[in-house]
Amino acid sequence: MKNPFDLTGKTAVVTGANTGLGRSIAVALAEAGAGIVAVGRSAMDETERLCREAGVAFHAVQADLSSLEPIERTVAEAVAGGGRIDILVNNAGIIRRADAIDFSEKDWDDVMNVNLKSTFFLTQAAARTMLADGLGGKIINIASLLSFQGGIRIPSYTASKSGLAGLTRLLACEWAAKGINVNAIAPGYFVTNNTEALRDDPKRSSEILGRIPAGRWGDPGDLGGAAVFLASAAADYVHGIVLPVDGGWLAR
Repeated sequence: MKNPFDLTGKTAVVTGANTGLGRSIAVALAEAGAGIVAVGRSAMDETERLCREAGVAFHAVQADLSSLEPIERTVAEAVAGGGRIDILVNNAGIIRRADAIDFSEKDWDDVMNVNLKSTFFLTQAAARTMLADGLGGKIINIASLLSFQGGIRIPSYTASKSGLAGLTRLLACEWAAKGINVNAIAPGYFVTNNTEALRDDPKRSSEILGRIPAGRWGDPGDLGGAAVFLASAAADYVHGIVLPVDGGWLAR
């Protein structure tokens, strides 16, 4: 029986693949057999090393998704390097922290531009290539627990991740019948650059750990299985979900 999780012969584009969750997702997809087009603002030497160790093709695209400028170039390079885009993982994202009463327009715009605007237009550009040859594809957005909850001191991040959950559902409704699966993963509290400030605050860290039934912060590698599932034939009839990978946080 064919392994439904085998991604051999597929090409996956992963944004924000230079570090953290993006790197781990890229490596998990590579270990499942997918060639990787890694998109990031900085060098991706470690991501490349790990993906090549898995025995797959690797291509790096240096791009800053705070603007729409790199989108067409990214898609063109991905298609040229891998033949087509079979899988797109929209992982790139930023966060800014301040009390809502003091939050600046710049911090609002910077976060929304990366987390929502560029994500939509990169998805649109990739989907056009998937629709053009009629072979469809898999699109995975990296949402957040803040797609379900409010949080504190991160208004633009919460708005962007809530918007991303809605966008995931909308695109699933529009594209499901055309062979494109659009889903999202909502990571809980993971050990990443975005959570460094929380982990360095003994009070906040203790409060967070006290609510996680698993009793620990997530490791970036914990996301790999969910990404492989949603990217694979095993998820062919899965559309528009936001899958929490949170150590049980939302069940508490």
